[in-house]
Amino acid sequence: MSKLLSPNAGPASLPRRILQQGRYETITMLRNGEQLILAVVLPLLALAGLTVTPLLDGLGGPRVDVATPGILALCAMSTAFTGQGIATGFDRRYGVLRFLSTTPLGRGGLIAGKILAVLVVLFLQVLVVGAVAGLLGWQPRPEAWLPGLGILVLGAASFTALGLLVAGTVRPEATLAITNLLWILLGALGGIVVPAERLPAVAQGIVHFLPSGALGQALRDAFLLGIVPFPAVLVLLLWTLLAGAAAIRWFKWN
Repeated sequence: MSKLLSPNAGPASLPRRILQQGRYETITMLRNGEQLILAVVLPLLALAGLTVTPLLDGLGGPRVDVATPGILALCAMSTAFTGQGIATGFDRRYGVLRFLSTTPLGRGGLIAGKILAVLVVLFLQVLVVGAVAGLLGWQPRPEAWLPGLGILVLGAASFTALGLLVAGTVRPEATLAITNLLWILLGALGGIVVPAERLPAVAQGIVHFLPSGALGQALRDAFLLGIVPFPAVLVLLLWTLLAGAAAIRWFKWN
């Protein structure tokens, strides 16, 4: 009781408020069955399918070695773009964003909490996908993990910025439709899971400039070849900066 009444007691610090918000966002995402299907179940099904079919044969390694980096990239897009975009869109619709932005957490703390939640869920996705891929025979280069994880975080940043841009500028129903449609299109034809070499000719010259194609190719180069493809990293950085600036400029909190 004396601690509760202590004159030195004050509000929680900003880092603590961000951690609490990130914890809440993470639990909410993990409890959402639809998001779990999108974030874990579908990527694992895609991994299994690519491992047992000849689609990725002749691309520089065993099927699982070629498939797994793309599946990790798909996980980043699922969580950072589709999952976070839909959640933010409906938070905006029900006034949650407007309410939280007026609390001591503030707008910056709210966005930081969302980013933290994306990183935590992505870490769990890497553990699950990595474990399943290991059982299927995945043998990544040990030296590839550090640059690979750095590329994955950058890709998550670009997709988070895009998800917030969509969620903050269109109606929640439109956000739901746009993010799900883009998840399907980019997952199938955006170079994120299937390399550009296996896509139709009309798509091959475009996918390298998309965040999906840049992330998928960068992760494959990192884990298969042990190199950091700077053009792909530059594409991801540009998408992050441009989408982030657009979200800051046009995001609507109500």
